[in-house]
Amino acid sequence: MSINEKIADTLIENEVGFITTVPCKQLAGVIEEVENRPEIHHVPSNKEDEGMGLCAGAWMGGKRPAIIMQNTALGVTINTLATLTQYYRMPLPMLISYRGELGEPVACQVEMAVHTKALLNQMNIPTYHFHKREDAEELDAILKYTFMCNKPVAILTDATFWGGY
Repeated sequence: MSINEKIADTLIENEVGFITTVPCKQLAGVIEEVENRPEIHHVPSNKEDEGMGLCAGAWMGGKRPAIIMQNTALGVTINTLATLTQYYRMPLPMLISYRGELGEPVACQVEMAVHTKALLNQMNIPTYHFHKREDAEELDAILKYTFMCNKPVAILTDATFWGGY
């Protein structure tokens, strides 16, 4: 089973029925897998903060949501996370490609990597970092946690998790 299938299966097993995604080369395989699953209503987003708004609507409409995005756009989501997701105690699993670490071929990706974990920490968002394929075994527990306590969680997936740049 591929890592993309494993992630999609785990999302479905945890009754995640709505996922919004923003294009990302590292996440392309899991986005394609989500798109092909009839159990998941997939709505692509133009921007991450728009996607979070869609997830809020899905949650209020009775669906368990998730967002798949890049860390480089985390900055545009801060207001939405604070004044919508956290204020109204909405669970939101965020599967995030963590660009900008060692081996990153695109210089502008590095700057946001320097700030990603600090921003998540400042917002008191539990953060998990997947380095190896085996780390995906934790996804089930992370999803159960976010929906139990109605909090957003960040799952950072770096290039080594996806097989390199």
